[in-house]
Amino acid sequence: MSRLNTYCLGLSLLLASAAASADVPGSHDLEVLPRFAGSTIVSFKDVAEQERIYPQGSIRRISGTLRYEREVAAQGHLTAVTYELPRTHSANEVFANAREALQAQDAELLYWCVGRECGSSSLWANAVFDNTKLTGADDEQTYALMRLAEPRQDSLLALYSITRGNKRAYLHAELLTANAALGEVLPSPATLQRQLKSTGELRLAKQVEPSAAWAELLARSLRLDSTLRVSISGAQAEAWREALVAQRVRASRLELGEPDVSGVQLNVLR
Repeated sequence: MSRLNTYCLGLSLLLASAAASADVPGSHDLEVLPRFAGSTIVSFKDVAEQERIYPQGSIRRISGTLRYEREVAAQGHLTAVTYELPRTHSANEVFANAREALQAQDAELLYWCVGRECGSSSLWANAVFDNTKLTGADDEQTYALMRLAEPRQDSLLALYSITRGNKRAYLHAELLTANAALGEVLPSPATLQRQLKSTGELRLAKQVEPSAAWAELLARSLRLDSTLRVSISGAQAEAWREALVAQRVRASRLELGEPDVSGVQLNVLR
């Protein structure tokens, strides 16, 4: 082997070693979330017992108290990872990649906000996640709260991405495995509508028959945009259609789709 080739091989091994050791010592990825290529762990926390309150609404501080529409509170084992992202990709792109990877595992999206509709980035960074690295411009943030699929249905995963003023971008992910059953936690109507409009479909695998709570929730979501027309698929599609009409959604906005779909699925009609 030539001296140049030997040098190049040594340099490659050195760079690979440096990349591997760039993570915070003792840190590791979450088992349910693949790492985005080129990301580096800059903050890590693993706590056997931690209480967390995750907002399901825009966050504000009024008279010294945090305010948001709804919340999910749980206590249990917490693992939190913060990645600095490669300059070649935006925070929004990496966030979307992470969200889609989790939903591909049938994780349920409980809340999803983008930009200023999330509220104050400073409050998300300091009051929710206790991580000053996550402070940035309010219009450069995205947050999602997800519930993992069975048999880990009592685990919550929070995602938060931000681009700071110095253009450095971060993705924060934390997994809380609750000590007690979470029970029923409903998404927000705006979150269901964002899923439907961003992907063209909304799949609810666990919702076979239209319960009163879910019929009201879906109707509220559809009423946020009165121009939206959808098809309803699933074995109980007709029952869902009737339930939504009973909740004051115009029948002309609802068509029946395919019956051989697990649960219920809504698709946007163009």
